Amino acid sequence: MKSKNNGKGKPFTNKKSSSKTGLQDIDPKKLKAKVLQIISKPKHFGYSSRTVLRNLNWENKHAKTLVQSVIEELLEEGLIYLTEEDRYKASGAPDAIMHVGTIDHVNQRFAFATLEGIEKDIKIDTRDLHSAVDGDTVKVAIYEDDEVEGRKNNQPPVLSGAVIEVLKRKRQEIVGVVQLNKTFAFVLPDSKKIYFDIYVPIDKIAGAQNGDKVMVKITEWPMVGRNANGIITKILGKAGEHKAEMHAIMAEYDLPFAFPKNVEESAKRVSSEIPDKEIAKRKDFRKITTFTIDPDNAKDFDDALSIQKLKNGNWEIGVHIADVTYYVKPNTLLEKEAYERATSVYLVDRVVPMLPERLSNGLCSLVPNEDRLTFAAVFEIKPDGNIANEWFGRTIIHSDRRFSYEEAQERIETKKGDFAKEINILNDLAKKICEMRFQAGAISFETSEVKFKLDENGVPLALVQKVRKDAHKLIEEFMLLANKRVAHFVYEQQKGENKNTMVYRVHEAPNPDKIATFATFVKRFGYKIETQGKKMSNSFNLMSKDLEGKPEQSILQSLAVRTMSKAKYTTEPKGHFGLAFEHYSHFTSPIRRYPDMMTHRLLQHYLTKGKSVSKEEYELKCKHSSDREKRAADAERASIKYKQVEFMQNVSKAQNNKVFDGIITGVTEFGIYVEIIETKCEGLVRMSDLGDDFYTLDAQNYRVIGQNSKKIYSFGQAVQVYIKDTNLSKRTIDLELMPDKPKKETKKPFKKGKF
Repeated sequence: MKSKNNGKGKPFTNKKSSSKTGLQDIDPKKLKAKVLQIISKPKHFGYSSRTVLRNLNWENKHAKTLVQSVIEELLEEGLIYLTEEDRYKASGAPDAIMHVGTIDHVNQRFAFATLEGIEKDIKIDTRDLHSAVDGDTVKVAIYEDDEVEGRKNNQPPVLSGAVIEVLKRKRQEIVGVVQLNKTFAFVLPDSKKIYFDIYVPIDKIAGAQNGDKVMVKITEWPMVGRNANGIITKILGKAGEHKAEMHAIMAEYDLPFAFPKNVEESAKRVSSEIPDKEIAKRKDFRKITTFTIDPDNAKDFDDALSIQKLKNGNWEIGVHIADVTYYVKPNTLLEKEAYERATSVYLVDRVVPMLPERLSNGLCSLVPNEDRLTFAAVFEIKPDGNIANEWFGRTIIHSDRRFSYEEAQERIETKKGDFAKEINILNDLAKKICEMRFQAGAISFETSEVKFKLDENGVPLALVQKVRKDAHKLIEEFMLLANKRVAHFVYEQQKGENKNTMVYRVHEAPNPDKIATFATFVKRFGYKIETQGKKMSNSFNLMSKDLEGKPEQSILQSLAVRTMSKAKYTTEPKGHFGLAFEHYSHFTSPIRRYPDMMTHRLLQHYLTKGKSVSKEEYELKCKHSSDREKRAADAERASIKYKQVEFMQNVSKAQNNKVFDGIITGVTEFGIYVEIIETKCEGLVRMSDLGDDFYTLDAQNYRVIGQNSKKIYSFGQAVQVYIKDTNLSKRTIDLELMPDKPKKETKKPFKKGKF
């Protein structure tokens, strides 16, 4: 049977069948069932007839006519219906797959939703957020999107989504700057991830003046094309002033300004006396040499080392940790507040502590020359660094000395001073333990950090790069050892699959695709990264060593860190990839981390032969702690960025148009990020300021390319910049690239006999 053909195009055929098959070969019932099957699949806005044709993999205008007639028939029978967007959906079919997740609003046009149980984030257009804001917990409908531009027929549908319901707001109040008009005001949010202004009636501004930094409570959340409404609840001060900006950061990340009065009262009631019956329950280390090593400005000391030589020639090293859980009992106000905060937060000019000062800097702090209650991991270590024996339990210590890192380092370098012998023995053992750790496959992440020297008003006077020396590494190595062995001890207590519930610090292996992309990229700089197993860690360490002192050191090391998975707290014993530990926990900082308090309680519970606790309960606590840890890290970065902007603003005023050497640390569709080598401060060269050409992003190759000149700016490239503008409220630095120097014309030498 011949197919119809009007002579103007190809005959109508199904590409998947024989080329001879035409319209006459189609079974109307089967076609109708197929069209209904397609339209019944969940899709955000529904299906057009064109989309149905694409799903059928047909072409030709006659096919469109036939399919449209089938659609009309389905409409008449009520099996499908027409939406407000003039698309078709199946009647009674499930509209979409529903999931719960968190919004990450990356730019004005779209957001991503990180969903529970789905590895890949789901893209959501801003118009489909339905008032959800960055950080909100939402219910998301997921659809298969067949109309993504550039998608080939053999590729799977792309997942997209829409917010159906906001389940929990991340914030009820937003920090921003007031702009006053005669009859109303607007608050411009500080957060770069909030893309709407907040309308405030003039009678709801609480006395705020133009340019004030304020907190505004949202009374009506924004919908598409509309601003939010709100009322001003607190005035933080003038935008740009140190106190106002630091308070703004605390408010932005919902950090507490003080402890509730009843919590402070509870802390005051905690007895400072150590009962004799409590001492009798503990191993007494008060006569054994013990000291602390901490930063020179530290106020709380939560770890101490004891050392004594045994008759068999081995060394007994005790890692003694403040016994916070002796003072903070379950179900008390102190406990509930510690859990809610979950971690201390270290801003550039202050600490937002997890525990009230009476505990953190007083009763729990391992100050010198006073008896202190501790929880310890005690190791018998051979001269070669291997562990001969270990013990875990509660102790009492009497610290002989409080060392700063600088003082301990002096004793390592000069071999002189009080306790120099003990510190050098610990240092030698730490190096041997460290060497074994790297032989097992640990990865070195030596990222550069800076700290500020501030005057009495909080103005940054200088930026100083932090340098990690042997004294820092000594303490780190023994803390890692204690964390590792505590986790291993609990894991091995129960044989078989039914292990005791424990709080682990987990760092999973990196995504293979990310590692492959990173390996391809660093190859341009002359480094080779293996993508599998122990060879991967060895190649990372080799690259880290080769990078020392080179301009690309900072960005490649930070990019390597971003390539890795994020560490988190969980009850699942999945190990720590970066440290090459099968099991790892956090045991050594209970003054400032709630997970360490959980670890102390669980360890003591199992030491006294207690049964395994509820895994579900502790998993929820782990997730809460991981979330609070991220909040703390974001707030700390914001405070550092603010001080960097303030510092560079002052430098710019003092040395106008100063040219800085920089290195490109990122490229986006809106600009080029450049880190100034001298100060480690990062700024943005906006695409609109690249006036010599029109540049487009080549994301796959980490570069932007000039459309006409083909000029390239790529990740890791050395450039020169000067400061165009700084904005303290937005915590941004705008840079401009120095124009290329014109090449000097070189005159050809005159050659005799040539004219």
